[in-house]
Amino acid sequence: MVHTSGLRVPPVDLGDGTALLTDQYELTMLQAAIRGGTAARRSVFEVFARSLPAGRRYGVVAGTGRLLDALEAFRFGPAEVDFLESRGIVDEPTARWLEKFRFAGDIWGYAEGDCYFPDSPILVVEGTFAEAVLLETLALSILNHDCAIASAASRMTQAAGGRPLIEMGSRRTHERAAVAAARAAHVAGFATTSNLEAGRRYGVPTVGTSAHSFTLLHDSERHAFEAQLASLGAGTTLLVDTYDVERAVRTAVELAGPSLGAVRIDSGDLGVMARRVRDQLDALGARDTRVVVTGDLDEYGIAALAAAPVDGYGVGTSLVTGSGAPTASLVYKLVARSDSAGRDAPMRPVAKRSAGKPSRGGRKSAVRRIDGHGTAYAETVSTGEPAPGPRDRVLHVPLVRGGEVVGREPLRDARDRHRAAVAELPPTALQLSRGEPAVPTEFVNGGPRHLG
Repeated sequence: MVHTSGLRVPPVDLGDGTALLTDQYELTMLQAAIRGGTAARRSVFEVFARSLPAGRRYGVVAGTGRLLDALEAFRFGPAEVDFLESRGIVDEPTARWLEKFRFAGDIWGYAEGDCYFPDSPILVVEGTFAEAVLLETLALSILNHDCAIASAASRMTQAAGGRPLIEMGSRRTHERAAVAAARAAHVAGFATTSNLEAGRRYGVPTVGTSAHSFTLLHDSERHAFEAQLASLGAGTTLLVDTYDVERAVRTAVELAGPSLGAVRIDSGDLGVMARRVRDQLDALGARDTRVVVTGDLDEYGIAALAAAPVDGYGVGTSLVTGSGAPTASLVYKLVARSDSAGRDAPMRPVAKRSAGKPSRGGRKSAVRRIDGHGTAYAETVSTGEPAPGPRDRVLHVPLVRGGEVVGREPLRDARDRHRAAVAELPPTALQLSRGEPAVPTEFVNGGPRHLG
C-alpha cells in the first residue's frame, strides 16, 4: 500500500523551486499549443523503458518520492517568469499562463521499490497537454537517475547475500546526485550511507569513522588508533591497511580489546586479506570483531567475496554510476489525447511510428501475473481495464489526484516493498550473468513485446 494509515509524510523543502529544471522545448511547445488552441486538450503521457541495460534481468523503480516533492515545488514565480521573458523564450500570453500554473491532473505509477521490465508503464500522467508536457524533463531526470542507481544497488544487495552494504559514493559524483543516490540505494537494500544530507533529508542511517589521512596525521598508527578509540569508543571501525595489515590488527586488538567493533580493509586482494585478518582476529580472541571491505567494489566483486569471511561491504563509484548503466533510458511519450478541451471528450490513442523508436498508443494498465508458488511469470500490459487473477498484482497506484499528492509514503515502505518484489521474481532474476529479462512483458491487445 502507498498510503500509511494515520501518518502524513511531509514534502522535502527544495529551496528555490524546480520549474526551470527543464528543457526549453517544453516551453516552446507550450507556447505554440496555446497559440494553436490545442493546449487544453486532454492528454496522457507514459514513462517506460524500451529495454533494460544489456544483460540486466529487472529494473527497480526509485525516485517517486523525490518526483512528488519536485512536482509540488514546480512553480513559475516572478524570478522564473522574468528570466523567460527577458531571454525571449516565451511570449507575454505564455508568461501569464505560467504565472498561474499548478498541475491539476492525475498521476499513477508503479509504487517505489517495485520492479519493472521492458515496456512497463511505470508512470502515467494525465491532464491537459499544457500541464502534462511541462513535466517531461522533471520526471525523466529524476526517474532515470534514481532507477539506474536502485537497479545497480539491488544487484549488489542480492550479491551480498544478507551482509550489510554501506553507500559511500559521494566523492565520485555531483554533490546533489550523491544525496539522491544514497536514497535510491537505501530503497534497494543498502543499510547505511556516508552522506549526511541524505540522513537529514530522507532519514537514511549514516555511518563513518576515518580515512587513511587520519592515520597519516599521527606520529604512529598506534597513536591514531588511540585517538579514534578515545573519541568513538571500542565499537568503532579501525582502518588497518595504511601500512602493515597484520601489525595494525594486532595493535587494534591490543588497544581496544576483544570488543573492537570492526576493522576495515581498503586495498589488496580483499578475499585473501579478509581470510588472514579473520584468522588473526580469532586467534587474538576478537571473534566478534567484524571485517568490512571497501575499494572499487561492484556486484561482481561482491559476489566473488561470497565465500570470504566478510561481514559488510562499502561501495562507492560503481553504485553512484549505476555500475555501468548510469541511466535507465526511460522515455516520456504521449500515448493518448482528445480532439477537444472538454474533460469528458473521448480520448484517441496516438503513437510514434519512427523506425527504431516506435511507441504504443493508448493509456495502459499493468498486472504482474503470479503463479501458485508465489512467483511472477508475466507482466501483462493492456489498454483496457486490468483483469487480475486471484494471485496477481495490479501495479499502478495513485500518486497525484486532481493536482494533490496522495502517494507520498515513508522511505521504509519503499524499502520493504522492494524486498517483497524481488522475492516474487523467478530465480533467474538474481543471476549476474547476461540474460533476458526475468519476467516477459505481454500485451493483451497484440503486437511485439520489443518496440525497438
